[in-house]
Amino acid sequence: MGGQIMHFETIAVHAGAEPDPATGAVAPPIHLSTTFEHGPASEDPFGYHYVRDDNPTQARLEMALAALEQGEAALVWASGMAATGAYLQALPPGSHVVFPDDMYYANRIIARDLFPRWGLTSTAVDGSDMAAIEAAMTPRTRLVWAETPSNPLMKIVDLAALAELAHARGAELLVDGTFATPALQQPLTLGADVVLHSTTKYIGGHSDVQGGALVFKRKDEMFQRLVDLRSLLGAVASPFNSWLVLRGLRTLAVRVERQSATAVALASALEGHPRLAAIHYPGLPSHRGHPVARRQMRAFGGMLSLQVKGGREGALGVASRVRLFLNATSLGGVESLIEHRASSEGPGSATSEDLLRISVGLEHPQDLIDDLRQALDRA
Repeated sequence: MGGQIMHFETIAVHAGAEPDPATGAVAPPIHLSTTFEHGPASEDPFGYHYVRDDNPTQARLEMALAALEQGEAALVWASGMAATGAYLQALPPGSHVVFPDDMYYANRIIARDLFPRWGLTSTAVDGSDMAAIEAAMTPRTRLVWAETPSNPLMKIVDLAALAELAHARGAELLVDGTFATPALQQPLTLGADVVLHSTTKYIGGHSDVQGGALVFKRKDEMFQRLVDLRSLLGAVASPFNSWLVLRGLRTLAVRVERQSATAVALASALEGHPRLAAIHYPGLPSHRGHPVARRQMRAFGGMLSLQVKGGREGALGVASRVRLFLNATSLGGVESLIEHRASSEGPGSATSEDLLRISVGLEHPQDLIDDLRQALDRA
């Protein structure tokens, strides 16, 4: 794409999309081979050796993701949790991690059950409270972990301020950008060191592929450590899954733009409904993090959560009466999903029993509004 500065939408369409040099095919080829011809002393004349180390389709996806996040390099994985686990395992023994108190539930399980085995410690605090984060840091803090918007309460973190704080204390900042996507927020440009994505979600975008990615501001020692760890442990993305994610990211910008606009309409229409105790959506001016979200995001995303009066019974009642929303986990697909998050997370969940998490799809906004209103009004 040369040296010209491109808009995000253009990068999403063209990054890693060079025509196949062998055939001129416009759609990227899928290289399913597990092994590649090498020389008698294992020379790699074609640049590839074995699928666990690298493959051409995966390399295209990594090039595209790095461009989308304005990073120097990316590594893709079999899932978002494979990427998460690998990064945390690569920290030096004795490291301390500051996590947000509202984050993807599996990360809490890793910290609780696996950190002691890995020689790591952690503290969870309100990720939007800079004073609390600073107070939680110790001389051994090597990583500050952020989610913004957070899962499932949609808390907003001032990434520029958090990056400055982390770096001043000798720690790095990793941002889980799954909810916002690079279409709405690019943490590396705000000072973060690494961005994590579950590409299963918005980047894949069609509920048909699993994957994860880490995008790095620079190819540093941690990047190389993770290259080696991925090859050794084998948590690589398959060529076919890499191809599906690459296909999905071509339409990321237009999908997220529509989903964000619909989520604003939905949250605005339901705000103040007598059956709701709270709506968590950063696009509402009443949301505590709205000013920061306006400053660092292009739009407010397609995720929101509702707290229904009547506790667990009230929330499950609404979830059982929807007609258009699907009761299913995950997010970021073309179909709108609703989920009683505490039930999905299972025993030990820290999520309030009255909370429903919503992933807004590509249906007409009024149809989604009507569906939730009838589910609420029939209580």
